[in-house]
Amino acid sequence: FRKGLKRMPEIRVLLVDDHTILREGLRALLSYYDDIRVVGEAQDGQEALEKVGSLHPDVVLMDVAMKRMNGLEATREIRQKFPRTRVLVLSQHEDRQYVMPVLQAGAAGYIFKRALGADLLIAIRTVYTGETYLPPSVSTMVMEAMRGNHQDAAKEALTAREAEVLQHIVAGKTSSQIALALSLSVKTVEWHRTNLMNKLDLHNVVDLVRYALQEGLVQVEA
Repeated sequence: FRKGLKRMPEIRVLLVDDHTILREGLRALLSYYDDIRVVGEAQDGQEALEKVGSLHPDVVLMDVAMKRMNGLEATREIRQKFPRTRVLVLSQHEDRQYVMPVLQAGAAGYIFKRALGADLLIAIRTVYTGETYLPPSVSTMVMEAMRGNHQDAAKEALTAREAEVLQHIVAGKTSSQIALALSLSVKTVEWHRTNLMNKLDLHNVVDLVRYALQEGLVQVEA
């Protein structure tokens, strides 16, 4: 509610995004509401974990693609270490390969960057109460995934792009080398790597390579 109207319980929010201008814009927007208090900011997932531990926010507004630790990894860590903190993912991506992994990692909601404004306030208040916030298109995506759940999500077939990234990982290439080879950003490559481990229920690159070779997920040059 706007200042001067009936006061609501205060919601402590941590902003996590690697773009300073966006964080400043979000802080300015949220400062207009009596029931929202921005208690801190972080520019990547690793810093977010540290800030959650010291600031104890109710809601973390989390970007997806960030250096050092992306939003997917940070969401999983926060849900494990700080279960009372709710994570609301803020992303420009609307396709399933980005949406489903963060929800599976424990995010309480997902909102598009293009839909900021009243929708953001509704989303924050919704996840704060313990409910889930999803835009209509994401809700439809989740329902379709549930109806088509013929196998465990971890064994779900890899996308063509994930298979390409995995092939390069098995070949021992760094994220920078893979990004150059596939004309992607390093952050996108790291996202795919994290998503591969999440999808296959693996916890490090060594296990990922071993699994890929054992299951024949990549082509091994003679």
